[in-house]
Amino acid sequence: MAAAWEHLKAGLALKCPRCHQGEMFSHAAYNLRKFDQMPEQCSVCGFRYEIELGFYWGAMYMSYGLSVLIVVIVGLSLYHFAGDPPTWVYLTVVASIVVLFTSVLFRYARVMMLYFFGSVRYDAKYQQGNK
Repeated sequence: MAAAWEHLKAGLALKCPRCHQGEMFSHAAYNLRKFDQMPEQCSVCGFRYEIELGFYWGAMYMSYGLSVLIVVIVGLSLYHFAGDPPTWVYLTVVASIVVLFTSVLFRYARVMMLYFFGSVRYDAKYQQGNK
């Protein structure tokens, strides 16, 4: 159970799935010109982030799923807490939130794709102090 918790923490921190230390993205999420840039490999353990050509195409579906989750949560929250406002309020609020979080959704969709389907497991021997 502790290993699963550490794996989840590393994924949420956008760290390499093999060493849990290397950064998976080159720039901050709020840098809208470069939020999608990833280094070719981990700076700590050398793991290649793009396992095969087109590997991250599946992340589009994960990003879509995360967007739908946001739409449902925000829609239900508006219905419950705002007393079922007019349709334009739903559309404006939901669209604004999804657009605002696009770079974050993009990043977590890629992390989920790599962690769930990348066939790579955490290995402590790849951490910086264990080389």
